[in-house]
Amino acid sequence: MKHVVNSSTLRSVILGSALASLAILIGYALLSVTPTSAQQTAPSPQIWTVPEIGALPNDAASQQVRRGRDLITATYAHVGPEVADPAKRFAGNNLACANCHLDAGTKKFGIPLFGLFWMFPEYTARDGGEITLEDRLNNCMMRSMNGRPMPNDPPEMQAIVAYIKFLSTGVAPGEVLSGLGVGRMPELDRAADPARGKTVYATACLACHNTDGSGIRRSLPTTDLGYMIPPLWGSDSFNDGAGMARLITAANFIHFNMPHGADYLHPQLTLEQAWDVAAYVISQPRPRKAGLDKDFPNLLEKPVDTPYGPYADGFSEQQHKYGPFAPIRAAIARLKAEKGGAAPAPR
Repeated sequence: MKHVVNSSTLRSVILGSALASLAILIGYALLSVTPTSAQQTAPSPQIWTVPEIGALPNDAASQQVRRGRDLITATYAHVGPEVADPAKRFAGNNLACANCHLDAGTKKFGIPLFGLFWMFPEYTARDGGEITLEDRLNNCMMRSMNGRPMPNDPPEMQAIVAYIKFLSTGVAPGEVLSGLGVGRMPELDRAADPARGKTVYATACLACHNTDGSGIRRSLPTTDLGYMIPPLWGSDSFNDGAGMARLITAANFIHFNMPHGADYLHPQLTLEQAWDVAAYVISQPRPRKAGLDKDFPNLLEKPVDTPYGPYADGFSEQQHKYGPFAPIRAAIARLKAEKGGAAPAPR
């Protein structure tokens, strides 16, 4: 006897079998499926941020860090020329380290102090050898602060070192954070012009730094309360051996930080204005540091904007001070090639 199956029943059997097979295939696919997109995405690299000094406990080590920050922000009150104890008068002017190292050394391209601890000891062309962090701090003390070197053992030096180490929290040895130094903007193809810079100074700087560049004291000059606005030249300013007395340093610092409220994302001066007003500032009288001829024993490593000789390249002090710098760099590169390229590229 033959079994008769109608077409409707046959279609149902075939469809059911196909659906069962499809379900099995989907099950296998689900078992082998890759993780979700959220699981697949690699975690974002951790962004380093300045550590919060206010979150430190109230122990001796944390107090030392806080004292180091105070020494940066109110240097004049602790080691300035008018403090009560003559033995503590290491700085020769009433500036604060934070006048150059902005926001207590935490502002990007405001010559920050963060991430620097593990960079030392390091070679410097100015010294012609390796220096420690304490040596570097004393370079500032003798040049920017126009003073005398501080020994390594006083609590003031140890506190500053502790603060800089704290600002390197979370930075691995050899890691270089972004935002160090003063930034780097394009250079002019002409000499920077102090006369043009005087006009820029009158409109953008004079209201804070005074007509004679003397800044604004916090109180009478007989006290050690420092400046609300630092002097840019004159007897209580940085000397001619300081980094800020060099045009490239000064112009970039001004462009990325001045006038008040500017930063590297929101500069307020044009490139030409920054170069010219920097030229005006460094053209003004300031204390002179003895022995500058001994800086940069290898003259081929001397920065092109060093405003004092001797030089190896044959260009004048005037051009080294105001530029243009491209011809100087070309001459130094040629001299290095003749010597065998032993020295690094000029800055």
